[in-house]
Amino acid sequence: EVQLVESGGGLVQAGGSLRLSCYASGVSFDNYAIGWFRQAPGKEREEVSCFHGGTGRIKYVNSVKGRFTISRDNAKNTVYLQMNGLKLEDTAVYYCAARLTRAASYGYWGQGTQVTVSS
Repeated sequence: EVQLVESGGGLVQAGGSLRLSCYASGVSFDNYAIGWFRQAPGKEREEVSCFHGGTGRIKYVNSVKGRFTISRDNAKNTVYLQMNGLKLEDTAVYYCAARLTRAASYGYWGQGTQVTVSS
């Protein structure tokens, strides 16, 4: 059974940093893509970053390039999202999600963790 548990959210001032963690049980990173998504109030959910398990390819949405870094620790079954230079517009609930690399959509989701950036 696949389970995803996020942690690391919180309140931070603009320009600060946070590191989100996604512990993924029941997942072999070689066969899954792990994505970080976020949803702000009144906005659609967007994919922030993805780590493709099969190819190791990484992608970011343009708005976070150069500020956010996705990484994984295979031994800990954990994927991280290091967020630096946080901006007010980064405020959202952040979710990690998993899909088999051959799947078209994400089928497994965590419960989400709130990130609030203050001025």
